[in-house]
Amino acid sequence: MSFSNKTNLHPSTFILIGIPGLENAHIWISIPFFLVYMLALLGNFALLLIIKTDPSLHEPMYIFLCMLAVADLIVCTTAIPKLLSLFWFKDREIQFEACLTQIFLIHSCSTMESGFFLAMAFDRYVAICKPLRHSAILTHTVIGSLGLAIVFRGAVLLSPHPFLLRWLPYCKTNIISHTYCEFMALIKLACAETRIRRAYSLVVAFLTGGLDFILIICSYILILHTVFQLPSKDARLKTLGTCASHVCVILVSYTPAFFSFITHRFGHHIAPHVHIFVANIYLLIPPMVNPIIYGVRTKRIRERILKVFSPLKA
Repeated sequence: MSFSNKTNLHPSTFILIGIPGLENAHIWISIPFFLVYMLALLGNFALLLIIKTDPSLHEPMYIFLCMLAVADLIVCTTAIPKLLSLFWFKDREIQFEACLTQIFLIHSCSTMESGFFLAMAFDRYVAICKPLRHSAILTHTVIGSLGLAIVFRGAVLLSPHPFLLRWLPYCKTNIISHTYCEFMALIKLACAETRIRRAYSLVVAFLTGGLDFILIICSYILILHTVFQLPSKDARLKTLGTCASHVCVILVSYTPAFFSFITHRFGHHIAPHVHIFVANIYLLIPPMVNPIIYGVRTKRIRERILKVFSPLKA
């Protein structure tokens, strides 16, 4: 095979075209994207700082929330700066290695986010169903071990993705109809059999996000069973209120994630710009909304924020 054919089969760069059909609106779309990204950075860094500096917040739920904030920051920062560069400066090229790195970081950290949601659900289950044993079960050692296990799971299960893509020949085109590099977007460009790779991606998705979601539902079934056995309506509402932030965050994160996952694999009749727009919403909205939800609904975090931003009294 000639050198030029090898280059064509394994391009050194890919071309990102952004949101297909909305190229003329990229500059306008970039404005809310930029603002949301800035709010996500500000909110998550503020959340990390508040929890770190307030010893009363060094509890399992808030430690898991810090882990989630770090994963959120990595996910959105991996994709959004390049996206804004594409929208503002028409910087469409991305190196093959950078593309593979982006795929690994986005998918592995998204998997970690799902694991942290499950850990937070477990914390709520223990706090409500076994309140007297909460501190004995969720010690700092257990919390650290859970966090490391979630990170290890995401890194190990998703590390094959870049290698599975690197070994593929790309003879169709090097143009990616997306705003960032994504596993299925590159698979569609390959001119080789990809069923095993697609199957592996599907299995990993089920073993992480799918299984986590099922276990979260199971934990809330047990929580509801315990709550409805409480003697008074006020006690039931107060107990359910401690779960409200977690439920809101799960809905905000899982809804666009499931939509993006299903449309990429089965939604062949959905317009490409709809799918890609939702995929970007998934990267942007949860990292921005998560600290807002916890900041508004958690009294201690809300008080701490008001204390930081209130004018100093003489």
